[in-house]
Amino acid sequence: MALLREEYPSNEIESVSVKFSDSTDETDASKKISEKFQTNNHVLEIDNFLEELPKAISIVKQPFWDLHWFYLVKKMSNLTNVFLSGDGGDELFCGYTFRYKKFLELTTDNSTTHEKILAYLNCHERDWVPDQEELFHQENEFLWDDIYKILKPHFDNSLSRLTQVLLADYNGKLIHNMQPLYQLIHEHFSVRNIAPIHNKELLGYSCQLPINQKYDYISNSGKIVLLNLLQKFNVKSLVSSKKQGFSVNTINLWNSHGKRTFLHFFDKSRLVEDKIINPDWIAKHISKNNLDVRYVNKFLGILALEIWYRIFITNEVNPDEKLDF
Repeated sequence: MALLREEYPSNEIESVSVKFSDSTDETDASKKISEKFQTNNHVLEIDNFLEELPKAISIVKQPFWDLHWFYLVKKMSNLTNVFLSGDGGDELFCGYTFRYKKFLELTTDNSTTHEKILAYLNCHERDWVPDQEELFHQENEFLWDDIYKILKPHFDNSLSRLTQVLLADYNGKLIHNMQPLYQLIHEHFSVRNIAPIHNKELLGYSCQLPINQKYDYISNSGKIVLLNLLQKFNVKSLVSSKKQGFSVNTINLWNSHGKRTFLHFFDKSRLVEDKIINPDWIAKHISKNNLDVRYVNKFLGILALEIWYRIFITNEVNPDEKLDF
């Protein structure tokens, strides 16, 4: 932002920050950044995060529920046709600090490939549930070995343990998740996405940069080289050195909108009828009060799969349908 404002001192710059209902609110920080660089700041408040899920899924053609980027780009399309983002900073420069320390504590330099894979999965425990083998219908057997095979190349090499984690994050989160999904959303709204961190020079630089210039184990802080840049431009105090993680409070979302939306679709679930999801697993957990966040995330993921299935397989859901039950 500092370089952009320095290069174009008189240009109008639009900035957008997202405020999720009943979740971590970072809009005060974004307001200070906006004032520092003289941007036209806009706050996008999202109450029902799931409201336009059919539309978002129809665009990315994948069963993802946490498509906050859809709302962000939709808002941006009313302001400009060029969108600058910081995508890749976490994956390339150690931004997921809340996982790194745990991974290093769960492993040693002598840990086997399999042990490191298990530790990596345990650092992403919100993405799976302990009884996940029971989630799918018996005709669609879930095998952890299939997951292990995907992750094996990232941990079966001579790289340092934390570099292996970065390799897994880069491939799993950025290359095969965020980038292709975001590209489709930007194309839909005719908004050009510029992510400076994705350029070849920075990619190469990040790979050559020693790990201790990215992450400090003692203080559990990451993106050190990027924070040094903020210090150089005297704006370090405007941002938190700690990664917030995904800002939507999924427990609150489940209680306010998620559960009744899920029950609406699973009254006559096509995933159950076609023997993809095990109805006994759903019945076992859906009626529980104070549902663990891991199961909430899994239910939201199944909801996204149900909607995807009804859009692309059974052709019975209109992508323009709003989930405002």
